[in-house]
Amino acid sequence: MLGFMCNGKEAEEMEYLLKRELEELLLDLTDDRLDGLIRHSMEERYKIIYKLYKRFASPKDIIKYVRKPSSKISKNKI
Repeated sequence: MLGFMCNGKEAEEMEYLLKRELEELLLDLTDDRLDGLIRHSMEERYKIIYKLYKRFASPKDIIKYVRKPSSKISKNKI
């Protein structure tokens, strides 16, 4: 297990960076042109960044970035 300490300003900056990355990923995941492998890796990245974001943001802010399950992607494509 790894850990790090940061002050309030650094925590705000980390929250901001994670939020922007989540927004970018959510936008990119709506693109139908992505193939299965790329989409899968982007979804994995989203999960990791979302878990990090949950450590910095308030519950009210976290709700904005919850993804709804996608029925478009089948397990056979991946």
